[in-house]
Amino acid sequence: MAEHFDVLIIGAGLSGIGAAWRLQEQLPGKTYAILEARDAIGGTWDLFRYPGVRSDSDMFTLSYPFRPWREPESIAPGDKIRRYIEETAAEGGILPHIRFGAKVATASWSSADARWTVGLADGSSLTCTFLYGCTGYYDYATGFQPDFPGISDFSGTLVHPQFWPEDLDYAGKKVVVIGSGATAVTLVPAMAGDAALVTMLQRSPSYITVLPSRDVVADALRRVLPAGAANRITRAKNIALTQGFYQLARRRPARVRKILRSFAVKALNDPAYVDEHFNPRYDPWDQRLCVIPSGDLYEAIKSGRAEVVTDHIDTFVPEGIRLRSGRVLEADIVVSATGLSLLPVGGVRVTVDGAPVEVGEHAAYRGIMLSDVPNLAYCIGYVNASWTLRADLSHRYVMRLLKHMDRHGYAVAVPENPGGQGRPLLDLSSGYVQRALDKFPRQGDRDPWLVRQNYIRDVVITPRADVTRDMTFTRRPAPAPMEEIAS
Repeated sequence: MAEHFDVLIIGAGLSGIGAAWRLQEQLPGKTYAILEARDAIGGTWDLFRYPGVRSDSDMFTLSYPFRPWREPESIAPGDKIRRYIEETAAEGGILPHIRFGAKVATASWSSADARWTVGLADGSSLTCTFLYGCTGYYDYATGFQPDFPGISDFSGTLVHPQFWPEDLDYAGKKVVVIGSGATAVTLVPAMAGDAALVTMLQRSPSYITVLPSRDVVADALRRVLPAGAANRITRAKNIALTQGFYQLARRRPARVRKILRSFAVKALNDPAYVDEHFNPRYDPWDQRLCVIPSGDLYEAIKSGRAEVVTDHIDTFVPEGIRLRSGRVLEADIVVSATGLSLLPVGGVRVTVDGAPVEVGEHAAYRGIMLSDVPNLAYCIGYVNASWTLRADLSHRYVMRLLKHMDRHGYAVAVPENPGGQGRPLLDLSSGYVQRALDKFPRQGDRDPWLVRQNYIRDVVITPRADVTRDMTFTRRPAPAPMEEIAS
C-alpha cells in the first residue's frame, strides 16, 4: 500500500519551503512531505548558476515575512538566496519532510477514494488528500533556444545560461550575450570584469531601472530596531514604492518612459546612445522591468569593458555572428540568453477519474486552484512584484481552506467553472510568456476568477476571502455500520 499524507507539496524551492512553514505553523497535526526532483533545496536558485545570478526583486519583499532577511544586500546574489532558503528549512524543522530525487510524473485523482495518487519517475507512488504544486513555472529540463541560422558553422562555444558549464573559462575572451532581458543585463557586467569584451546583442531594447545594492533605510532601521521590526518597515516601504511605480507606469506610461530614460542618460551621459539602445517600443511594464543594482551595467559600458549592439542576426559564421547590417561580431563564446520555457505544475500529468486535465483549458480560481479540479492548488507569484508576496498569500489561503474543510468534515473542495474565461493568467507581452499562453489557465470575468497584480489590494482581501464562494464541497463518507463490517 502506498504511503499516505494529508498534504503533498511538489518542490523544495522558495515557494515549497514557505508552504511547509505555513502548514506546520497553522495546521501542525497534518502529515506532509515535500517531493523535490533535484538533490538540493532552492529550486530556481539552485538551478541557475551563471555568473552574477541574483534577485531582480529586493530581498525585503522576496524573503519570507516570518523570517527576516539579515544580510546586507537588498539585491542579493543567488548563492545567498539559496543559503537563506536552506537555513529557513533547517530552522523550521522542514528538512526531514523533504524527499530528494523524487520527480513527480503523474497525479491521479480518484473521486471514489477522495485522494490523489502521485506517481514518481522511479515508478513508486504515494497518496495524499490535498496536493499543492510549488514548482514555479520554469521548465527546468529545457530552456528556450532559437534555431539560429548557421549555428553549426560557429567555431566557438555556445552556452545557455540555464545550463552553465562549471568549467567555462571566459577570461580574456570575446563574449557575445544574445538578449536584453534580466539574464542578459546580469551576465554582461558580471563577465565584463574578466572577459576581453562583452557585447550585449539585442533585437530591441528592454526597460531598465537602477536600484541600490543596499537599502539605506533598512541599514538605518537595523541600527535602532530589532531585525523583525526593521524588516517589516522596510518591506512595507518597498511594497509601497514598487506598487506605486507600477500603477504610475500603467496610468502614465509616457511619464515613466521619460523617468527611466533620464536615469540612463544621467548614468551614460550620451543621449544618442540611450535612444538607440535603451528606448523600447512597448510601454513600461508591458514586460517586466530589468533591474541593474547600483547601475552595474551602465558602469561596464562606460568603462569600455561592455557594449550594446541593437541589430538582427543574419547568420552565425565561424568567427562569430554576422548581423543584418553586415557587421561581424567576433566571439569566442556566445551566450544565448534568449529566454526560458514555461511549464505549469512542473509538467506533471494530471488526471481526474481517468480524464486528462489540460491546464490551459481551465480557469484560474483566485490564481491558486483550477476550475473543476478537486483538492489541488498551485503557487504563482506576481509579475510586477516579488514572487514571495503572492506565494505567501496563496499559502495562507490554502491553509484557511484546509481548516474550513476540517471544521465541517469535508473531504473534497472543487472550484466550479464559471465560464467566460478572459485574459491570460500571466498578462505580459514578454516572448517567454506569449510562447506558453495556451499551457496556463486563464482568468474569468469576475471575482474570484480575476487575478489582479496588486499586492496592496490582495493583502487586504485574500486573508478574508470567502473560501466557500464558487466552491463545491463533499463530506467525508460516513463510517460503515459495524454489522456491515462484520458481514
